[in-house]
Amino acid sequence: MCGIVGRFGDGDVVDSLVTGLTNLEYRGYDSAGIAVLDDDLSVVKQAGEISELEAAVAETRPSGSVGIGHTRWSTHGPPTDENAHPHVDCEGSIAVVHNGIIENHEALRNELEAQGHEFTSDTDTEVIPHLVEQALDEGADHETAFRRTVARLEGSFAVVVLCRDEERLYATRQGSPLVLGVDGSEYFLASDIPAFLEETRDVVYIEDEDVVTVSDDGFEVTDLDGDPVDPDRETVDWNPEAATKKGYDHFMLKEIHEQPHAVGQSVRGRIGGDFTDVQLAEFEPGTFSDVRNVQFVAAGTSFHASLYARQFLFDRGIPTHVYSAGEYATNPPPIDDDTLVVGVTQSGETADTLASLRHAQAVGARTLTVTNVVGSTAAREFDDALFIRAGPEIGVAATKTFSSQVVTLALFVERLVKDRTGSYSDDAPALLSNLSSLPSHIETVLHDGSVGHVMQRYRGEDAYFFIGRAEGYPVALEGALKFKEITYEHAEGFAAGELKHGPLALVGPNTPVFAVFTGRNVEKMLANVQEVKARGAPVIGITHPDHEAVTSVVDDVLPIPKTVPALRGVLANVQLQLVSYDVADALGRDIDKPRNLAKSVTVE
Repeated sequence: MCGIVGRFGDGDVVDSLVTGLTNLEYRGYDSAGIAVLDDDLSVVKQAGEISELEAAVAETRPSGSVGIGHTRWSTHGPPTDENAHPHVDCEGSIAVVHNGIIENHEALRNELEAQGHEFTSDTDTEVIPHLVEQALDEGADHETAFRRTVARLEGSFAVVVLCRDEERLYATRQGSPLVLGVDGSEYFLASDIPAFLEETRDVVYIEDEDVVTVSDDGFEVTDLDGDPVDPDRETVDWNPEAATKKGYDHFMLKEIHEQPHAVGQSVRGRIGGDFTDVQLAEFEPGTFSDVRNVQFVAAGTSFHASLYARQFLFDRGIPTHVYSAGEYATNPPPIDDDTLVVGVTQSGETADTLASLRHAQAVGARTLTVTNVVGSTAAREFDDALFIRAGPEIGVAATKTFSSQVVTLALFVERLVKDRTGSYSDDAPALLSNLSSLPSHIETVLHDGSVGHVMQRYRGEDAYFFIGRAEGYPVALEGALKFKEITYEHAEGFAAGELKHGPLALVGPNTPVFAVFTGRNVEKMLANVQEVKARGAPVIGITHPDHEAVTSVVDDVLPIPKTVPALRGVLANVQLQLVSYDVADALGRDIDKPRNLAKSVTVE
């Protein structure tokens, strides 16, 4: 979950490296560093955020036309100056940045120490420069030394190496993301496109076991055996402004307000003009005709979006299970010939989800990826891909991608029903019509302004509970997740009917309860509201304001526009995002960089 950058080009690369790291800080912010090649190999690194690295760079003033950088999310060893990347060999002549985990690092370290190598950090990464050094001492040239080193590594990694004696960058990946940006005679290597989006939108996606060499002669991609690889060069359609805050205080707030546009992008060109047809250009008619069961694998917010999609499928009579990706690969369920395994992942690089899909593929299942990133591992590696088209999301706490995932999955479900039965569900015209109106409904929520007024009364309480039924249940889970992610306050989401089976013991006057009303099971939800009110808890209902049966019972209302019940959860979720943001901002939390978390979880 770390961020790596590399640049080879004209002039000094230091500012570009620091900018790239700033753009990738959502991937890790425990420590950061750069290495630059000029007359010598200069390394500047330290614990803390990128701003602290900037101050150190301003003081030491390294310069050069080739360099690498890294922003860290700690896995091996605490966030200290010594554990910050880049890591170097004994002589300080080889610098390495790495994202992922070297699973056999302990055995390699023991072997290298026995040969006289001295280590200065607790990280798994430090074995890499020492392995390169060892190969060079044995007479290998730099490229051969790099290849020998990579061949000895086990685990998940993306690696970029810079050597003092050669103006070249060497890079490879195995299970962790790496992309090459091309701008004339200048080249960029990074974990993610936003690192260089302000410089170029022309990219080459690096595959597992590809080796990239960047030099004055340009870039070359080969396999581990040295045979040429001819990768496609693509132009991404992301706007460089997407990697900036555009006047908002935080990326998260900006991305909350981008949801009308993101959802509009998700449905654009996919709904027929009379709301009777779903047009997914990626799939020929009948693509899903043989699917009888669906298994979702996902993690975090994507898991909640999958639970939401499960309700769409249940409503249409299709057997569906949703599995935590962290459990699926190690504790796999039975898979039938007519099962479709759907991996939902914003980044397309989530390690647990990739492992789950690989297991499903290995046992012969058909696989589909629902993702936001066109060139991601998930999009390239599995049978089919469906893109949510939400645009870059920088804030660690996912917002617009949840809405876009739910909308895209709703379209997918209708298409699945059509392929299976020959016709869309009876609910399809109403659903599709309201999906088309959803961007304007989200705009209404964003301009409502109720959250700040309501939450003045509920900041600083002991705990916060979120409850819902049907599609309101995953929204309750997602609301609690957002709240705990960025406020650091205790929050829990529950299926409303489960309150009496244990959680009710925690309810009292200092535990506000957010109740998500979607229009289904209203009487049962009201009974659950009365249960918590009887224990003295205040209740904030998320519903449309003229729903008198609800508004007359709850203590406060966060309003949402009228729409079909299947989509009210999306609107309720926007209000809950604003609730989390309001409380986190009042508490002075680092909203875009919540402690201990990173955007893309690329290690299992």
